[in-house]
Amino acid sequence: MNMKCICPECKNPIDLSPYENLAVGHIIECNTCGITLEVTFMTSDEIKTEIVDEGK
Repeated sequence: MNMKCICPECKNPIDLSPYENLAVGHIIECNTCGITLEVTFMTSDEIKTEIVDEGK
């Protein structure tokens, strides 16, 4: 998986390797700050997210 996703909260890259078959509507978590994000848009190389929960 070559898609990139940058956390909107802490601006660090999110490791997407634990998420198989990632799709719009899936929930992911930033491994740096712990914020919960919902995937809102995907292309072959980019993922856009929306904050669902402010994290830990």
